[in-house]
Amino acid sequence: MVLFIKNMVCDRCIMVVRQLLEETGIPFEDIQLGEVTISAPVAEEKLPVLKNRLQQLGFELLDDKKSTTVEKVKNIVIQLIHSVDEVELSQKLSVFLQEKTGMEYTQLSNLFSTVEGTTIEKYVILQRIEKAKELLTYNELSVGEIAEKLGYSSIQYLSQQFKKVTGLTTSQFKQSQENQRKPLDKVKS
Repeated sequence: MVLFIKNMVCDRCIMVVRQLLEETGIPFEDIQLGEVTISAPVAEEKLPVLKNRLQQLGFELLDDKKSTTVEKVKNIVIQLIHSVDEVELSQKLSVFLQEKTGMEYTQLSNLFSTVEGTTIEKYVILQRIEKAKELLTYNELSVGEIAEKLGYSSIQYLSQQFKKVTGLTTSQFKQSQENQRKPLDKVKS
């Protein structure tokens, strides 16, 4: 049995869900972003407790197939962008998502747009810009290195998208004293 959990966006989320499963006595085999593989049947009275505790922590136990699929796409994109495996970033997104989900890209795209009110492509751009903000904040890489790391074809393309999304140039963002980053589960158009 697989449980699908919304808003799991990082390794700390996995750690928190693992701890919660252990506390509630729900046996599991594996935990990935947005998915928990249960290793044995769960007593009926434990699922409502788990659902309630997850909600208290900002997560949501998903039970409808559409929401589950959209959450899976979001988690794949977050892993792709924020783990920054340059080999995977060079692959075409539609092919990558088809391989990871086993669904046709057109079907995924239509479902995502219906449920989220934005396209997968726009969601990917927002996630890439959020990662660029993180890297700019650390001030360890040049804008050119950030563009390359995030799979942009040029510094100009990154700069153009960054300005369009944030309203700031990368230089203005770096000079800004206020933190303008968003939690990954709050990135929306």
